[in-house]
Amino acid sequence: MKKKLSLLTLGAALIAVPVLAAPGGDSNAVQTRAEVQTRAAEMFAKMDVNKDGKLDAADRAARRTEMQARKFASLDADGNGSISKAEWDQHGADRAAKRAERGEKRAAAGEAGDGKRHGMRGHHGKRGGGHHGMGGRMMGKADTDGDKAISQAEFQTAALARFDAADANKDGQVTAEERKAQRDAWKAKVGEWRAKRGAAPAAPAGE
Repeated sequence: MKKKLSLLTLGAALIAVPVLAAPGGDSNAVQTRAEVQTRAAEMFAKMDVNKDGKLDAADRAARRTEMQARKFASLDADGNGSISKAEWDQHGADRAAKRAERGEKRAAAGEAGDGKRHGMRGHHGKRGGGHHGMGGRMMGKADTDGDKAISQAEFQTAALARFDAADANKDGQVTAEERKAQRDAWKAKVGEWRAKRGAAPAAPAGE
């Protein structure tokens, strides 16, 4: 079961891979197909932790171990190999300060400023509708040979398919407007998926 969930999580990671992110952080920049190929290759290399040429449950486990090691290092401020109460308390204070700062920024932008994240959430409080549905389908689409792993070729094919879907006028490049249209379409799909999962309708007034 754990292996299955890890594979689904890799599928969800494909959704999150910003292969169509604005180049150089410029929201108005135009992105070409060649740039997407390069970006996909870079992302695959980063996600393929054990460098075996595929993304599978082993990479997920290795990535988790790597993240835990970094987390420990960030808590162990003096680098002595152990976390003291003072270091733990400081970590908690730093997190609280960051949450407060984010809340203030959202409040200034007219959003809820209670320090909590909002937006699309699935079961277990995960953003984006959870891994078991949308992520699972993405995994199935990328894993074209059904071997429960994603090869570099499959990863790049999925990235280019996403590019081609966004390239509405088929001129070999994706503009800021096309990226926005793709994001809006994706949000709509997530909303439809969540509705199909049986979101309970609001109770009539007076009941």
